[in-house]
Amino acid sequence: MAAAYQTPTSPLSEEDVIITCGCSGALDFAIGVLLSPGQKILLPRPGFPLYETLAKSKGVNVGHYDLNPDKQWEVDLASLEACMDDSVAAILVNNPSNPCGSVFTKEHLQAILEVADKYKVPIIADEIYGNMTFPGSQFTPIASLTTTVPVLAVGGIAKEFLVPGWRVGWVLVHDRQGLFEEVRSGLFRMSQLILGANSLIQSALPALLTPAEGSADHAALQAFKADTMHQLYGNACIVAEGLAAIKGVTPIVPQGAMYVMIRIDADQLVDIKDDVEFCQKLLTEESVFMLPGQCFGMPNYARVVFSAPADKLRVAVARIEAFCKAHASA
Repeated sequence: MAAAYQTPTSPLSEEDVIITCGCSGALDFAIGVLLSPGQKILLPRPGFPLYETLAKSKGVNVGHYDLNPDKQWEVDLASLEACMDDSVAAILVNNPSNPCGSVFTKEHLQAILEVADKYKVPIIADEIYGNMTFPGSQFTPIASLTTTVPVLAVGGIAKEFLVPGWRVGWVLVHDRQGLFEEVRSGLFRMSQLILGANSLIQSALPALLTPAEGSADHAALQAFKADTMHQLYGNACIVAEGLAAIKGVTPIVPQGAMYVMIRIDADQLVDIKDDVEFCQKLLTEESVFMLPGQCFGMPNYARVVFSAPADKLRVAVARIEAFCKAHASA
């Protein structure tokens, strides 16, 4: 497991890996071990709503830093720094992003780390989509770019292997300065509170993540990953290009994962006051389901998932176009 996520600049040992019940379980552990009630975690906006749910369930306060849709959903660094105060105990960075489908450059990640280092705040890195990027974009683990900022990186097998029901995730402890000894101990204690991840699937992780070079399993794994990403990238193009031609919505072209955020141009539509009404009426009138941006803290946007078969996505795009034409302003 450690070998699969080892990099020259962020070495890991077996003691740095905690197996959890899915990536959601890893997030629960990371937030629970780093923050105490009354402390604050900084979350991205838009962001995966589970972050806030987990934090508030533990009495942890939440602050939000903004992502900029005009810059491929990069972190608004001024917004991030403006959130800093003495109560902030962790920053959560989601890259590649759900719901945005964005992938941060190495330079942008370094800029985020500069803020974290300045205020001496650790990072929780949700990197479950790290192996799911499109041509022209490259994923860089944030822990590989720092020797001073401690990082808890979370991930799992659900997304890239298309097996959400297997429920196996992990927390990776990146701690070059020796600041996380108590955190590491706390994570191990938390992992013993319940039975944890499926033991049968745990036993398959070495073969799944690190098949022997040159073996048939290694070749099959590479072929599976290439085919999966080829399909997802093709689906992303169908959705982004199709929606870009529709008056009333504006997609922010995704760079990875399986999502695209679209802006609802309500001024070009009649009888549509916001993203919630847009999504409700679209479902009622055209049987196309997407989540309103308010679910992710981003009003007047909506999230589209493009993991369905290509022919279904083309039908969905055509129905969205029909919907927008039916509600187009004069």
